Amino acid sequence: MSAALPTHSKPSAPQAVYLLPLTDAGAPDVPGTYIYLPPPTSPAYCVRFQIQGTSSICRQGSLWVNIPAQGGKFERNQYREYKLKPDFNGITEIDVPIYEANAFSFYTTYTPLPQWSFTDVASSEPTRTPTYYIDVCPRLTMHGQQLPVEAIVVFSCLSKFMGNYPTDWDNHLRGISQRGYNMVHFTPLMMRGISNSPYSIYDQLAFDDAVFKSGEKDVADLIRKMHDEYDLLAMTDVVWNHTANNSKWLEEHPEAGYNVDTAPHLRPALELDTALLQFSEELRDRGLPTKFNNEADLLKVMDGVKKHVLGTIKLWQYYVVDVEQNTNAILEAWVAGQAKFPEGSFREAGLRGLDAVKNWPLKQKADWLVEHALRGGDRMGERFRRNIDPAIGAALLCALFGRFDSRTSSTPDERAAQGTLTAILNEVNLPFYREYDGDQAEIMEQLFNRIKYVRIDAHGPKLGEVTDANPLIEPYFTRLPLNETTKKHNPEALALVNNGWVWAADAMRDNAGAKSRAYLRREVIVWGDCVKLRYGDGPQDNPFLWEHMAKYTRLMAKYFQGFRIDNCHSTPIHLAEYMLDQARSVNPNIFVCAELFTGSEEMDFKFVMRLGISALIREGMQSWSTQELSRLVHRHGGVPIGSFETDEVLNAAQATDGAIEAKHIIKKIKRSPVHALFMDCTHDNETPAQKRDARDTLPSAALVAMCHCATGSVFGFDEVYPELIELVHEKRLYSSVNSAGPVKPQAGEGGIGGIRKIINEIHVNMGKNEYNETYIHHDREYITAHRVNPHTRKGYFLIAHTAFPGYGNGNGGLGKTNLPGTQAKLIGAWNLEVDNSSETRARIIGDKTTLRGLPSKTNELQGVSIESAGNDTTITVPDKFPPGSIALFETWVPSAEHADGLDKFVTSGARAAFSGVNLTDLNYILYRCEEEERDATDHKDGTYNVPGHGNLVYAGLQGWWSVLRDIVNDNSLGHPLCNHLREGQWALDYCLGRLQNISEKRKYAHIKGPAKWLKAKFDAIRKVPNFLLPRYFALVIQTAYNAAVERAIELMGENVREGNQFMKSLALVSVQVTGYMNSASLWPDKSVPSMAAGLPHFAYDWARCWGRDITISARGLYMGTGRYADAKEHIFAFASVLKHGMVPNLLGGGKNPRYNSRDSIWWFLQNIQDYTKIVPNGMELLHEQVQRRFLPYDDTWFPHTDKQAYSQSSTIEDVVQEALQRHASGIDFREYDAGPNIDSQMKSEGFNIKIWTDWKTGLVFGGNQWNCGTWMDKMGESEKAGSKGVPGTPRDGAPVEIIGMLYSTVRWCATLYDTGKFKYEGVTLESGKKTITYKQWADLIKANFERTFYVPRSADEDKNYDVNPAIINRRGIYKDLYRSGKEYEDYQLRPNFPVAMSVAPDLFDPDHALYALQMADRILRGPQGMKTLDPSDLNYRGYYINSEDSTDFHTSKGRNYHQGPEWVWPTGFFLRALLKFDLQRRKSPEERIESYQQVTRRLAGCMKAIHESPWAGLTELTQKDGAFCGDSCPTQAWSASCIIDLFQDAREYEAAGHKGLS
Repeated sequence: MSAALPTHSKPSAPQAVYLLPLTDAGAPDVPGTYIYLPPPTSPAYCVRFQIQGTSSICRQGSLWVNIPAQGGKFERNQYREYKLKPDFNGITEIDVPIYEANAFSFYTTYTPLPQWSFTDVASSEPTRTPTYYIDVCPRLTMHGQQLPVEAIVVFSCLSKFMGNYPTDWDNHLRGISQRGYNMVHFTPLMMRGISNSPYSIYDQLAFDDAVFKSGEKDVADLIRKMHDEYDLLAMTDVVWNHTANNSKWLEEHPEAGYNVDTAPHLRPALELDTALLQFSEELRDRGLPTKFNNEADLLKVMDGVKKHVLGTIKLWQYYVVDVEQNTNAILEAWVAGQAKFPEGSFREAGLRGLDAVKNWPLKQKADWLVEHALRGGDRMGERFRRNIDPAIGAALLCALFGRFDSRTSSTPDERAAQGTLTAILNEVNLPFYREYDGDQAEIMEQLFNRIKYVRIDAHGPKLGEVTDANPLIEPYFTRLPLNETTKKHNPEALALVNNGWVWAADAMRDNAGAKSRAYLRREVIVWGDCVKLRYGDGPQDNPFLWEHMAKYTRLMAKYFQGFRIDNCHSTPIHLAEYMLDQARSVNPNIFVCAELFTGSEEMDFKFVMRLGISALIREGMQSWSTQELSRLVHRHGGVPIGSFETDEVLNAAQATDGAIEAKHIIKKIKRSPVHALFMDCTHDNETPAQKRDARDTLPSAALVAMCHCATGSVFGFDEVYPELIELVHEKRLYSSVNSAGPVKPQAGEGGIGGIRKIINEIHVNMGKNEYNETYIHHDREYITAHRVNPHTRKGYFLIAHTAFPGYGNGNGGLGKTNLPGTQAKLIGAWNLEVDNSSETRARIIGDKTTLRGLPSKTNELQGVSIESAGNDTTITVPDKFPPGSIALFETWVPSAEHADGLDKFVTSGARAAFSGVNLTDLNYILYRCEEEERDATDHKDGTYNVPGHGNLVYAGLQGWWSVLRDIVNDNSLGHPLCNHLREGQWALDYCLGRLQNISEKRKYAHIKGPAKWLKAKFDAIRKVPNFLLPRYFALVIQTAYNAAVERAIELMGENVREGNQFMKSLALVSVQVTGYMNSASLWPDKSVPSMAAGLPHFAYDWARCWGRDITISARGLYMGTGRYADAKEHIFAFASVLKHGMVPNLLGGGKNPRYNSRDSIWWFLQNIQDYTKIVPNGMELLHEQVQRRFLPYDDTWFPHTDKQAYSQSSTIEDVVQEALQRHASGIDFREYDAGPNIDSQMKSEGFNIKIWTDWKTGLVFGGNQWNCGTWMDKMGESEKAGSKGVPGTPRDGAPVEIIGMLYSTVRWCATLYDTGKFKYEGVTLESGKKTITYKQWADLIKANFERTFYVPRSADEDKNYDVNPAIINRRGIYKDLYRSGKEYEDYQLRPNFPVAMSVAPDLFDPDHALYALQMADRILRGPQGMKTLDPSDLNYRGYYINSEDSTDFHTSKGRNYHQGPEWVWPTGFFLRALLKFDLQRRKSPEERIESYQQVTRRLAGCMKAIHESPWAGLTELTQKDGAFCGDSCPTQAWSASCIIDLFQDAREYEAAGHKGLS
């Protein structure tokens, strides 16, 4: 079915929204994969699915969710469809409200994106993602009030020992209720089977009539009374795996079990079981022992098993091929000419064909038969089931002896063939015999161990003499009686497999299924009173059984609020899913817990997710030491005290900053463990009196009660029963002092009932009031547990002196316990005394009618000392505090008490505080690397150093948040930063001090607001105990960081404000790299914010402002973010220093500009063109005046202090004209101050700059082999390698990207001139005698571009292009250079041609362009960046290490900077070109969507990188295949800018109506 996105009327209370982002592959992008949400609320909270942009799953995609609409009925296979609508600039959000609890699921369907190709490719087949689960916790209620799962205290009882109903039951239930339990777990209340075990159910649809005389009515009355009078919920076991072996309905439906009809593979196991039973009866007759006094007796019997059982039933026949029968059948087929040759079966014989087969060794011939001719190997079941296909076997004979033809004189020898075939088949059988031998050995081993355990071992049940009623080994099969009902069935089908379990078995594997031999190998520990039920793959495989058990399940759900899934790990998961759906159709809020022993946490998660299990049963009595008990309590205790909180910060602004009523409360889905029902003891555990020291009953109960999860106990624990109750054969009834009268919260006789009441009430209170933070400490015999509410900081503190054997009676030497910043009040201290003497134990255990506890009492202990010093507390236990003692306290933190709550206070008011700051203020608030911070503080301060971690990357909030983000998300309280905060408040002083100090400077006066806000928040948190400081520091920093980022986005353009998170992250790089510097500016005489090329390497002084980097970056970082004033300021600055027709590569604040880059001027001119097109009223820029550092059209150098400096002005229009005119006329000069002062590496020839235009082609040429005037500007520096002064990439001649920008500029000028918006028609040559119009120049370039730069795919086309076939390496590409100093460098595949494609697409033949882009896509594109050189090039070196000082000419001193390492900024231009040319060929909206998706897929690496980088930017470059490069600038202006350019292009296409997306 299809559903529109849901709409809702405005709720009366804010609606909670849980964010569920999906990855590109449709998986939940949340910590872990387990999504566990709280109980349904009113108004309903919703799950907000978030799908980024044009994620792959958006391609013809749909989200399918089986969460029902309000009032709808849940059907597991009924999914609602939500169409996924792509949005390149945003995210798709789908809100799905949650109205009920369940294990919901979702998946997406989509058509995978095909590999991008220059030609049209066939569309992919639609596909679907795996199914993912959303578990919603049930909403349990008591008298209309919600009872959180964490507040549940379960009391487990064996129902058959409860006594007479209703009298005894009422007394027990009253006592249970008065002790503070709120849920009773009953073992099954149904009719029991012949064994009397509660888990061996005779009739699943009938309650035990011995107890409940009125049947279902009595049960209904019982449950009602529990609710109304005793405040108790009810839970029961559901048993789906098996039924009692005497269940009457089995006689009618033996197909419900595993028998030789329904599971023929079990026949050998049945034969073995029958033979063992027969052998057991014959022991005495065979003179073998029937009593086992020692292992020698057993070994005699085992010899008998081998001889009389295994030797008689010939189990090996179930494994092997019948050699004689198969030989005859194959010979018969061969003689009859019925050979069948499987296709390709003799391929391995090689060129010699069938002749080679004759020389194969025997094993190879046997292997051939097994591979091609063996049948019946799919399962066991019949003797000699394995056999050889005669026709294919005959084919092997043909290969060995030739075809059989009696008409020829050379008829093959049939007798020889028979002998050969017999030998081959015997070889075939060898591994099958080994297989049998292995299974036989396992059978013997299992039988020996099991018999030894049950009859000899001291810790075993010592079953005694072997008799007919007590056979040698438990039968694996129940034999149904032969009667009128059963005689209509196959007699063999009346033997049904008994249920059991296998050590360390795969929980997803059916131990009685065809792929398991557990029953044959005797690996199963069986329950002889239970028949294993056979469900198959679904109801269709066993209709009666599924419906019968579904009725049973619905009946249980009708009355019980909780299920305990018995033997869950052996329950087929699809069955449990189906049955729980049945239960939830009756009661959606059923609390499901399970015993699950899969042996794998991953498998546990699988069961929990699919079934919506609320809690897994975990047992405190499994602990063998105080340390292990401490570990278990820690595991289930809750998150650590002082844990981090994110949701409050997410919602702080709208909740506290004067926003109109908040509509939503946004929550992140956090990592969730598998929840526990933590029982101090269960009916499967030995009691403390057996396993530990009986006194441990009290501390164990208290420690479990301190845990942040559902907890529980078992009847007899509070009463100190001496031993585990044997649930099958025991017939005595429960007794409890707590059932005899009111239970008071105090010490007393008869166990721990009074103290249990206190600890249970505390547990319930903590669960209801979200006391979810815990600190557990283990100190020798002691465990202390402190559990608190993270908002109020109120808590409970427990000191527990455990009692394990050997602990004596002393106080265990516990030192003073300190609670810093915390006040405490004693609730009480008690110990437990128990008489566990052998005489007393014997008397209690020997009681014939009643189950009793050991004589015991709790005593109130005096002398617990509480000393306060300020807000700190020190607790000392008295000398009399023996094992079995506890002390309980209430605690609170005075400094955390605040009118609105401290959390709310520290996360409020930030939006208003930051509302007055501008983007340069935010540069200081958020960022500033080491050199920038030192610059701003007169070199007094740098970034903060965290001991054990190192320096933060920024002094501002981003530096802190980059570290805190992972700390908060992972709750890493042990991180060095957390330790540092606990040790002192230096970090607070630093953060506040830098804002206060800078705000005193006039240009940063707006920062006073944030500084004042920060001071108020820090003042509040300075008072909290040091262990809480990391949490509150993170809250304050995150709140401030969010407010600062929000303000930054608010100050940018609409495309950023409405863009996706990736776009916002990219835009923030503009704030990151733009700020005031004392050591650098755009002007020599005034301070303005300037752009750093990258951080931290290009941040300071002369290294900050690079002409090329700034002019490449300004379009994206400034114009693409709405920062138009900053764009203009930087354009003016570079226009002012135009000289030689060039702009400098190093600006030097206009004081000492260096003119050595041939490409910077073209990026600058492209910048001006972009400004006029992007910025509103941008054309006005051309007429604005700028003062000139040097005189126009004059190459004279003079210092900036000279009176000529800035004495003349030009319009930007004039500057454009001058640059073009100088290039048209030719440029030839030597750099000012040429030599080591400006470049210590360059040879003298490199300082000579020459640029000229070839008027035959219109192309501009320049450079020489000794300089490097484009962005690939690495100069060789190694004297050792002989590369000093030898550029890595000179790129002289005509670089392709320069020609693209040249064409773009002159075509733009021509267009402006034609429309009267540019006053210059063209340029003049020959001293003004000749004019070349811009249109002519552009036409000339266009006429020659493809001829000069394209390398055709076919040599047949070479005649049409200016190419030298002898040195072509790749075809179908565009040259990197034209007519350079080394001809082979022209033909190198590099990522520069997409620049030309992006700015001058009409230069390119579209078909040629698409193929060239495909080459770049498949050869150059890396995870983030573009390889700077084709890997097939001999000069390719993919790893850049600037510090390398080797003799390697190519790599020493990083000379290979641009010879392979993957630079990120060209990725933007590559994707711009890809999108531009791909959209041109797309016709329909769906096709255009694909273009955007292809681009999005290629952004994945950059998206991941900017999210994970502590610098919050995109790196300058990576090593080969995206590997980290230590010498790269971790955040580079143009890396981010060029991706923003891509978004700008997409925005322009959409605005022009060329919409791939809406």
